[in-house]
Amino acid sequence: MLDISNLSVQAGKFTLSKISLTVEEGACCILLGKSGAGKTVFLEALAGRYPIKEGRIVWNGTDITFLPPEKRQLSLVYQDYALFPRMTVAENIAFPLKSAGKKKKFYRERTEMMLESFSLVRVAKQYPETLSGGEQQRTALARALITEPKLLLLDEPMSALDCVTREKVTKLLHDLHKSCKTTIIQVTHDFEEARAFADVFAVIQNRTLSQKCTKDKLLSMRKEDVYALLDQ
Repeated sequence: MLDISNLSVQAGKFTLSKISLTVEEGACCILLGKSGAGKTVFLEALAGRYPIKEGRIVWNGTDITFLPPEKRQLSLVYQDYALFPRMTVAENIAFPLKSAGKKKKFYRERTEMMLESFSLVRVAKQYPETLSGGEQQRTALARALITEPKLLLLDEPMSALDCVTREKVTKLLHDLHKSCKTTIIQVTHDFEEARAFADVFAVIQNRTLSQKCTKDKLLSMRKEDVYALLDQ
């Protein structure tokens, strides 16, 4: 499981304090909160992109609090995809394995598999600027998943997509989650998305994690009740 205890993070002038959260292995935790509450900072701290002032991050019994990002066995997908503009779709997807020094035969086979899985074969040789929003998102997810991370961090990955594309990408992500048993922490403002996907959800407000509910609890709540939590 992922066990975060009393985590405090300094990101410039912004501070998150005393965050504690437990997520069972293979579960999906949906993270809710107002804009500016610190959701992205929290994900980046888990990914090792900000120094930890105090507290611990333990992943499956291993303390990863001070491990470098490349040794944490996790991937982070941003809202804006963060694709490399001068690399093709295939090159973007292959990049994590190639930069890790994996053999060409291995990363090419894995890349072909991800292109197939995410329906990107047709655009494999295209550059990000020529892609639709949905294609960019699928490329970002394929790149994140090619390393088979044990923990996947998603920062509002569906927010820029149209409704049809969002449904397709959400279904694909759900199917992969079920088949690969990857633990997911996903930031979203979409209440229905949270209800459909979450095993547990948590609310960040006042620069700390102030609420955690199970799926059963979430299903029993009205949308207005959740928004009331965010407004407190």
